[in-house]
Amino acid sequence: MSVTRLKRKGRKDKAKSAVRRQTLKIQNFQPVIKNVDIEKIKEEFKASATKKA
Repeated sequence: MSVTRLKRKGRKDKAKSAVRRQTLKIQNFQPVIKNVDIEKIKEEFKASATKKA
């Protein structure tokens, strides 16, 4: 008995698993935590508000 390879099915399965791996990688990605100076941002907003008014 010889075995016939299902090439299209193999390609489809590999593509599906590659997409799945990529989506899991994207979901697990954590952005770089930056130290944000909140007071400085508040001052910038106040400064921009006074310019507009």
